[in-house]
This record gives sequence, structure tokens and C-alpha cells, in this order.
Amino acid sequence: MRPLLIGLVLLGIVGLIAELLLMEHYDDWEQIIPLAALGLGLAGAGAAAYHPTRRTVRSFQAVMAAFVLTGVVGLWLHYRGNADFEAEIAPALRGGALVWKSLRGAVPILAPGALVQIGLLGLIWSHDHPALGPGASTTTRRNK
Repeated sequence: MRPLLIGLVLLGIVGLIAELLLMEHYDDWEQIIPLAALGLGLAGAGAAAYHPTRRTVRSFQAVMAAFVLTGVVGLWLHYRGNADFEAEIAPALRGGALVWKSLRGAVPILAPGALVQIGLLGLIWSHDHPALGPGASTTTRRNK
């Protein structure tokens, strides 16, 4: 199962990088954060998949936790961007009406959730990984 999970993580990372580049998601520094995280994720997943030592698996876990955090922050930033836009074009909008308009706005609110999913998938892959077992700190273990 482990090889399938890391394969899905790698496929998801490559897919999101392509998606963000095609959408030109690099206009300002906030938009570069997910691309940077994905680049780290690609390197970390590759290292953990092909050379799973305690260090590479722990580093991979840290990057996957960062994916989850980045995705949650991205959800908020997408929502906030839509809410700011909706409030600007309709200043009288408040409460539930503003929330509803913002959720359905031009910026896809749930898109950063893909980072959360990949991060969680990576954390599942690394859970109880053989490279993290006793005496495994200097040895390379294959994905079992």
C-alpha cells in the first residue's frame, strides 16, 4: 500500500504544480507560497520514496504538515479575497448573504483543500513507517 500512497502524493503534487502554473498563480508573494511548498513537497516525497531513512521520512512529515497548514491558510485567503471583492461591489451586503456570495465568488474557495488532502495522504503514508522504527536511524528501508 505504501508505494501506491506515495505515488498518489507525487501525482497530486505534479498535478497541482501544473494547475497553478497554468492559472498563472504567481502574481504576488502570497500566491507563490503554495508553489514553493509544492516544490519542497516534490523533493521531500522523492527523497522519502527512494531513500526512506529516519531523516527523509521526518522531513517529509514536516513538509506534509506544512501542506495542511498552507492549504488551510489558502482556504482563508481565497475566502477573504472573495469577501473583500463582494463587499466592495455591494457595500450593503452583510452576514450570511456576504458569506454565501463569497463562497460562490470568482476565486475557488475549496481549491487549496487539495493541498490539505495531499498533506494528509502523505502523513498517512509516513505513519508507522519502518524507517522510523528502533535502530532504523542510519539504515535505508524499502517501502513495505
